[in-house]
Amino acid sequence: MIYTTNYNSPVGKLLIASENNKLIGLWIEGQKYYLGKIKDEIKEKNNEDILLKTKIWLDKYFKGENPKITELELNPIGSEFRKRVWKLLCEIPYGEVTTYGEIAKNIAKEMNKEKMSAQAIRRCSWT
Repeated sequence: MIYTTNYNSPVGKLLIASENNKLIGLWIEGQKYYLGKIKDEIKEKNNEDILLKTKIWLDKYFKGENPKITELELNPIGSEFRKRVWKLLCEIPYGEVTTYGEIAKNIAKEMNKEKMSAQAIRRCSWT
């Protein structure tokens, strides 16, 4: 069972989803890949522990308090490649930016490949 709750943020209404009390996704309402590839039964549950923790984390984030992503138990749904990309995305320091190209270089290095397409990174970071 997938549990969800809503969060009103400065960037719009967010849907937060969990499974087995771990965060599996967060989407901006109306975004292209809303709910990603989730096909399981979904039920709103505003008092799920991880969903409450995520709301508190988001409050801190939007106040500029620099909460650590490790404060949340994550279990994103996706292929091993996507999970590698998401792991690297979580390692970007608060307030800093990087490019899809840089992430592609890091993933290629991890996979012992000469190079990797930045487009592949962009595609999996949003779906």
